[in-house]
Amino acid sequence: MMKSALMTSAAAFAILAAAPVAAQQAPAKPSPADTGVDPNAAPEVIVTAQKRSERLQDVPVAVTVVGGDALGALSKANLEAAQYLVPSFTVLKSGTTLNQSLFLRGVGTATFSIAGEPSVSTVVDGVVYSRSGEAFSELVDIDQLEVLRGPQGTLFGKNASAGVISITSKRPTSTFGGYLEASYFTDTEYRARAAINVPLSENVLTRLTGFYSNYDGNIRNVTTNSLVNGWEHYGARFQVEARPTSNVTLTFIADYYQNDDDCCAEIIATPPINGATGLPTTNLSTAALPTPRGADTRQIAQNLVTATQERGFGFSLTADIALGLHTLTSITSYRDWRNTEIRDGDWLPQSFIGFNQLHDFGPQTGNTVTQEFRLASPAKQFITYVVGAFYSQAISNRTFSRFVERCASAVTPAPTVLTPCTSPLAAPRTFPVGTAVFGSTFQNFALFGQGNVNLADWFRLIGGVRYTHDDLSVSHRRVSANLDTVNGVPVGTAGIAPNFDQGVFDSPGINGVVTASNGIPFRAATASDNVSGKVGVQADLSKNSTAYFTYSRGYKGPAFNVFFNLSKNGTNVIAPETSNAYEIGLKNSLFNGRLVFNIAAFLAQYDNFQANNPDLIAGVVVTRFTNAGRVSTRGVEVDATWRPMRDLTINGGFAWTDAHVDAFNAPLGATVIPSGTPLAFAPRFKGNLSADYRWRTGGAIDAFFGAQGSYQSSQLSLFAADPVQRRLGTIGAYGLVNLSAGIVDAKDRYRITFQVRNVADQSFAAAIANGGPGGAYRYQIPRDADRYFGVTGRFNF
Repeated sequence: MMKSALMTSAAAFAILAAAPVAAQQAPAKPSPADTGVDPNAAPEVIVTAQKRSERLQDVPVAVTVVGGDALGALSKANLEAAQYLVPSFTVLKSGTTLNQSLFLRGVGTATFSIAGEPSVSTVVDGVVYSRSGEAFSELVDIDQLEVLRGPQGTLFGKNASAGVISITSKRPTSTFGGYLEASYFTDTEYRARAAINVPLSENVLTRLTGFYSNYDGNIRNVTTNSLVNGWEHYGARFQVEARPTSNVTLTFIADYYQNDDDCCAEIIATPPINGATGLPTTNLSTAALPTPRGADTRQIAQNLVTATQERGFGFSLTADIALGLHTLTSITSYRDWRNTEIRDGDWLPQSFIGFNQLHDFGPQTGNTVTQEFRLASPAKQFITYVVGAFYSQAISNRTFSRFVERCASAVTPAPTVLTPCTSPLAAPRTFPVGTAVFGSTFQNFALFGQGNVNLADWFRLIGGVRYTHDDLSVSHRRVSANLDTVNGVPVGTAGIAPNFDQGVFDSPGINGVVTASNGIPFRAATASDNVSGKVGVQADLSKNSTAYFTYSRGYKGPAFNVFFNLSKNGTNVIAPETSNAYEIGLKNSLFNGRLVFNIAAFLAQYDNFQANNPDLIAGVVVTRFTNAGRVSTRGVEVDATWRPMRDLTINGGFAWTDAHVDAFNAPLGATVIPSGTPLAFAPRFKGNLSADYRWRTGGAIDAFFGAQGSYQSSQLSLFAADPVQRRLGTIGAYGLVNLSAGIVDAKDRYRITFQVRNVADQSFAAAIANGGPGGAYRYQIPRDADRYFGVTGRFNF
């Protein structure tokens, strides 16, 4: 019924990575000769950071804007690659998009729980995505990406406690046209993209976009003799924009995508590690594994190909209605998402005596319904405002199965070499297995408003408030078999906990009584109400400079730690997270607009911070999702664009961030993470720089050149109490340099671009985890950790 309703370092810094570029031009204005505007000035950038279209330089928010062309030139046009274009923005890469997370200013939420929500909200064409994993699809035919740093909950809601990623697609236009684009990159990667713009009439415009990409991978699985960590992606988006009357604009968007990834296998990058000292040790498992070479390792030995199969689609209808001088906007959306995780969790080619085989299979489904209404006042009056209401319902369900194969020695003493379970020296194999069915339903309702009181042409007060009501319900039922027993009672075995359901939960004891299992799913629910808001001041210091100061009170709703191995002592409600954030900024347009220089300083403190820390459950390393206590982040950010001449543009960004634990609240049985410990994925320094130049020959063909680079200092990947784990789980500092050159005809119809990415062949890990064979550490190695070359041809019509 709901569906049918919705259907109606200094040297390194000198070569830092591609930075944000001007993304969207303002409406047509008189020529520079008529207005006195410098023709070499950087194009005006328009953003929607305050739920209305405004000049970037007028908005009292720290915003980085990345243009569609910059996104299209990335190694992989998604948010994982976009992190190299934006200071303060990092990504946690995981074995599946389901568990990947976004971080801004060092703050984000990484969790395996189906009942936890992100700290960074992703908004696509005005539609809020409820799950982080949905945000990692390919960004094709994009107009611009806005990164709003710091709490944005007043206007964007509870999932924006660390910031917002707002993505806007290219819209239909009134002229027929489009483009065709094809690319080839070394290591056997192909891409194709196309878009066609078809106006059906003066008042009905359409645009169709399609894409396909295929990559073999960058890791060789020596067991299957195949490349892995590749992908095959394809999808399409269709838009219709209609103006039935002069006062009404309707925009319908439908999209579909399919991702089939044999990704992301974790390499065993270190020898077996002594957990107490952090030093290499010996372990029989090394005989079955490729030689570990740290971040230079490019081989695995696994008999199951870790993979993700993902499919998503959605519809949205946006209505913009002029009511006199006001604008009423309605955004209705429905999204459906399916993600299946297939994982080799033992990282070995088979089971051996003393080394279990552990394979996971975990399909998840979800759908989200949202409805937003908002009313925007005219921009030029004493009080300007946006008020609105928002509703969402997000339902997720997962069936997760774990299959274990194990054996003991059949002889005494046990073999002193690695011995397969199929050997006559091995006792008969046993096959522990567990399947959990669990789910969550989030319902959120909010009323919000934000506005300015323009006390003078140059001075204004800022104020906003949001009321939020959250309802969260969860369920869980696990059935396990073939486990070890103590006095006839099953106990946790080889990464599988015994049965859990309502009967076990209702029975006595901290973890209940397994024999009380009754097959009825455990259920729990919680609700929360919150009032958050924002106040501030803004002053135009001159025609080309504006300063602002804001205070924001942020909120992120309650959660549960619902995952495969849930037990009774982990069923507590995770309390809402709140934040107090302060920001001061200065935005400047200098030298007749040729130089745009924006700087912001910030401090944010988070209470009841929702975070993960490593834990050991049934002998397998997992992460425990909990209220971690109080953390804070502070820093300084700079964004700049310099256009010294018409065809040369230099963009740069820099961030210094200090995000750390203030007071850790350890759950029962866990160790306290010391105060001062850095938060995960929060490099102290991060920056990017790019230069793009077009050489106009005066003939039929022009040439263009580009250089981009990025640098970031070391960052913690393992947010753990153990100092050894933190040391070995730290990603070292690294920098990337990319070069491009090409030719284009004078009318921009034909273009050929040649690229070299990661010129210095700088290897690095995107994520590090512990718990590998013999205590070894596992690395995620991304595509951009190797040098490669590419060529792209494009035809615009």
